Amino acid sequence: MRVVFMGTPEFSVPVLDAVLAAGHEVVCVYCQPPRPAGRGKKDRLTPGHARADALGLPVRHPVSVRTPDALAEFSALQADVAVVVAYGLILPQAILDAPVHGCLNIHASLLPRWRGAAPIHRAIMSGDTQTGVCIMQMEAGLDTGPVLLRRSTPISEAETTADLHDRLSAMGASAIVDVLADLPGLPPEVQPEDGVTYAAKIDKSEAAIDWAQPARDVDRLIRGLSPFPGAWFDFEGTRVKVLGSVCVEGTGVAGQVIDDALTVACADGAVRLTRLQRAGKAAQDVQVFLRGVSMPKGTQL
Repeated sequence: MRVVFMGTPEFSVPVLDAVLAAGHEVVCVYCQPPRPAGRGKKDRLTPGHARADALGLPVRHPVSVRTPDALAEFSALQADVAVVVAYGLILPQAILDAPVHGCLNIHASLLPRWRGAAPIHRAIMSGDTQTGVCIMQMEAGLDTGPVLLRRSTPISEAETTADLHDRLSAMGASAIVDVLADLPGLPPEVQPEDGVTYAAKIDKSEAAIDWAQPARDVDRLIRGLSPFPGAWFDFEGTRVKVLGSVCVEGTGVAGQVIDDALTVACADGAVRLTRLQRAGKAAQDVQVFLRGVSMPKGTQL
């Protein structure tokens, strides 16, 4: 099939590779424009763009796909289908209608739960025990289209967003290949009205750890925001990100370190911090971190 691929972040890269490996012709890759990054603030290609370049595929990164020129260029590709995964722009109806089989979106949740921008983060932060991927026929609403294929997977009590991100990306890659092989024979499943939730984009204000919350909720926040943006606390005027944790038994004043292994008391139970990162430093396992930062038993965070 003639495929237009629309994907920007690292999550999209395995999907692009899988579509090509299945023998489809990717006629163009759309992604977000390069943006300043790093200390030098030089423009950096997005992961989708970089992978497309490495594969020798044509790339477009319009700021908008709503202009007459952008719409005409897209239509001229005469695609059989567009595969969309974390592209980053809302597609107008003219784009959705242009390919023969429309636009198919890979969404990292079990729709209608967690429509929106941050489904992986929100699933972990909310304590969901199951998630998955859906291949959805796109329509004008926010992740409201009928589902062609869904696959589920459990969420373990130790998983971070980074862990689940990689697993769901691989699942999405496999699922879209199966859908493309069966088009147009897959019956669309209209999403139910019950169970709709929205995965709002993560706001940095959410990332500050409140030790006065139950340990279970603190642990979910830490794992759900790892590695980005990273849950954090202030210590002696320095922000410390926490990238790994586990719930353990323990009691004490909320926010107080209760042993020499960096276990912190919460409102109910305690959380042992396992991986941390000081501002401007690399992430470290807790044993290495404690060699450079003293947080003995009794320290109040």
